[in-house]
Amino acid sequence: MRKKISQYKELLVHKQFLISFGVAFIFLIVSLFVNFYAGTYATESASNSVTDIILSNIRVYDVDNFFIYGSFIFALCATLVCLYKPERIPFVVKSVALFIIIRSIFISLTHLGPFPTQLIIDSKIMSKTSFGADLFFSGHTGMPFLLALIFWKDKWTRYMFLSFSLMFAIVVLLAHLHYSIDVLAAFFITYTIFHIALYLFGKDRKMFHYFENI
Repeated sequence: MRKKISQYKELLVHKQFLISFGVAFIFLIVSLFVNFYAGTYATESASNSVTDIILSNIRVYDVDNFFIYGSFIFALCATLVCLYKPERIPFVVKSVALFIIIRSIFISLTHLGPFPTQLIIDSKIMSKTSFGADLFFSGHTGMPFLLALIFWKDKWTRYMFLSFSLMFAIVVLLAHLHYSIDVLAAFFITYTIFHIALYLFGKDRKMFHYFENI
């Protein structure tokens, strides 16, 4: 505990960390605004649904508890992982914001309608982050995978986030919330986003290992 307190005290007077921390959260706020308008636009512009090799051959399952509570548990785990090693926060937050911005661009391009049997998620909080036609690519699948890539060297953290990613991939398909292409593409696009983040936020990535190098 004393070691963690000491690390927090050191970071609170570390100029580069504080600047990067502030920029990261401004970037995150901007990305959330962009996501809101992109999701709203995609939903208002949604056209017809299409057939899907998986969704057309399985019935819809009532897995809204997994979707809702799983999202909250994932967010809590991600927060705790970052708080445990606060030097990692700027890179993580900037990477997440970049993920949201890029996904917002994707969902704005093609206005495919949701699958007809899509499960209705009864959650006011979820309704503010999921718009119904913000389909390509699956954020619930991609976001945990992004964190798995970020924390890849931490074995159990990596396994935890990979498990979340696979769970959400299955859940959104069972609930007919995403087409199969949304889920499959999420892994490939997220991998690319991670490497873009490494390129754009190189200094933050070095800070990621700050206490390991001193």
